[in-house]
Amino acid sequence: MFTIDDLADRLGGYLPPDEIQQVKRAFYYAEQAHDGQRRRSGEPYVTHPLAVANILANMHMDHQSLMSAMLHDVIEDTGVSKEALAEQFGKPVAELVDGVSKLTQITFEDKAVAQAENFQKMVLAMSRDIRVIIVKLADRLHNMRTLGALRPEKKRRIARETLEIYARIASRLGINTIRVELEDLSFQALHPMRAERIKRAVSSARGHRRSAIRQVQTTLQKSLDDDGLAGTVVGRQKHLLSIYKKMRDQRKPFAEIMDVFGFRIITEDVDSCYRILGVVHNLYKPVPGRFKDYIAIPKANGYQSLHTTLFGSGGMPIEVQIRTREMEAMANNGIAAHWLYKAGQTDHPIAEGSHARAREWVKGLLEMQRHAGDSLEFIEHVKNDLFPDDIYVFTPRGDIMELPQGATVIDFAYTVHTDIGNSCIACRIDRHLAPLSTRLESGQTLEIITAPGARPNLAWLNFVVTAKARSAIRHALKHQQQTEAVQLGRRLLNKALADFETSLEELPENVLPDLLAELSLKGDESLLESIGLGTRVAHVVARRLVDLLHGDMADASERTLTTQGPIMISGAEGMVIKFARCCHPLPGDPVVGHLSVGKGIVVHRDECRNLDELKGDPDKLFALEWSDEIEEDFPVALRIEIESRRGLVAELASLVTDADANIERIGIEERDARLSIVHLTLAVRDRVHLARIIKRIRNLSHVGKITRVGN
Repeated sequence: MFTIDDLADRLGGYLPPDEIQQVKRAFYYAEQAHDGQRRRSGEPYVTHPLAVANILANMHMDHQSLMSAMLHDVIEDTGVSKEALAEQFGKPVAELVDGVSKLTQITFEDKAVAQAENFQKMVLAMSRDIRVIIVKLADRLHNMRTLGALRPEKKRRIARETLEIYARIASRLGINTIRVELEDLSFQALHPMRAERIKRAVSSARGHRRSAIRQVQTTLQKSLDDDGLAGTVVGRQKHLLSIYKKMRDQRKPFAEIMDVFGFRIITEDVDSCYRILGVVHNLYKPVPGRFKDYIAIPKANGYQSLHTTLFGSGGMPIEVQIRTREMEAMANNGIAAHWLYKAGQTDHPIAEGSHARAREWVKGLLEMQRHAGDSLEFIEHVKNDLFPDDIYVFTPRGDIMELPQGATVIDFAYTVHTDIGNSCIACRIDRHLAPLSTRLESGQTLEIITAPGARPNLAWLNFVVTAKARSAIRHALKHQQQTEAVQLGRRLLNKALADFETSLEELPENVLPDLLAELSLKGDESLLESIGLGTRVAHVVARRLVDLLHGDMADASERTLTTQGPIMISGAEGMVIKFARCCHPLPGDPVVGHLSVGKGIVVHRDECRNLDELKGDPDKLFALEWSDEIEEDFPVALRIEIESRRGLVAELASLVTDADANIERIGIEERDARLSIVHLTLAVRDRVHLARIIKRIRNLSHVGKITRVGN
């Protein structure tokens, strides 16, 4: 059995004696605190924290992380307080233990809200000290290694949560050794039969092809030696989940997946990496399009390596990764390599860069958390953010920005800065203007064009892919809707107060606070927003304000609501005044407003049949009038009966364009061999503009009936 003395011997390779002594002291404290406690397997409980510390020792973590690993269950399981730990081992260790303890209490049940809210706790703990999550990953790894004693359903639940959350975080932080083992252990717990069959097949295939693998390895090593290049060639094994995913996603049999030889060449410096690449490309022909340079442009988690695929003898594919020893340490330990190099009192740039990227990632998570509407929205963003297949684009100054596959111009703008994204109106890709929805490709140079006063568009949510962009757009739209709802609520309340011959500005200062206290609202903006969004009725609020002002106002409240004129609309009110799609109102049409809960006012034509049941309710319908200053275009739907003939669509399109309108949608259905029905949606300025277009269409030969579609 592994003991504390065994661990101390291993730590002697990189920690000074006084720090090793502190780790041993933490172990003896934990041993005493957990005295009498046993794991499900029957072993003394202290074997678990010792095993977690051993995993961290493999990663050369610092002594405080190892001490917190020893003590990570003490607060939760033994009643020892955080203050007592701080007194014994110092505040940093106590804070780490407290952070890990809070994460240990997190359980990702099927209840989505509980899962999401608990994940937020994890992010906050990570933001204070990133070592918290590294200790937690080691804790989870040992728990996964010892799942055997648990019930099958509990095994599957823990395995799912490990795969969804912890393995992804390990990947994002670049800790590849832990990620691979977590994935394989989870796969074995979720699909034991499949895992066992693949394991046996891998073992058999490796045995059959051992001589071929050895031959390729010998050939590669001899080529390096002949050219005087220092490098070690090692075989690279695929792990179980990777093989299973490729078989499932690519629909390939096991033989095809395993018919790829993988090798890794470890060398001394970056210059040697590129020279070795030249040697292997001379030895075997490279597969076009399969070379990737992650040294010049590292992955988001700090991973660096050269990847190339070669045609071996007989056309057999050979995958080769070329990297330095430092890059190998980074690939295996990720952010933990930061402490590996710190332990040797060396600030290594690769490790420092990885640690900085991890801090930046956690900072981005905190920003998303502030912008997210609720915890479910937040965890959706984070899960999207955890596994990006990156592309790399450039700013006009030559800075490299990393984005997930499928990212658009808007994603890039928000990656640069939230304010840039919010005020973005256009973009140049490689000096050419491009739509904001353009999907980006690696190597492009982007220049974002902004304008003061510009605002995000709701349609952007249909094509953005990054969590930061989605979160920031939703936050900006919510703020925009709130502002517009307050303005509309003020107009509606003043209109209702006018029936009592007063207004918000004329009310005494104490009246509105009294109503806010009665309704348990924090401020007058909350009240106005709720009126603007239709969750409170303006007339009821106005009547209550007047009651508070004068006492019983029953006679005044029974007045008909006609003393104030209709609300003016200009078409540019934004998110709280919307135009109904059922009847497509146009400037010049008689219109009314329907107060829709949570949306504000929806503008309908007066004759719209959808309003029939609301026409007797003055609290739900409002008289509206069009402003004289309307500049935007409005959609309108037409149904045209016309004789079928060649060139019909082109003729209609030309006519509409000449009339200074736009076709938004066109569809044609054949009624019979002679007659077709054209469904045309146009963007026009007003009723007069529409009438002019209809008159032009009527002048076409073979046109029959033209109908403006209402409902």
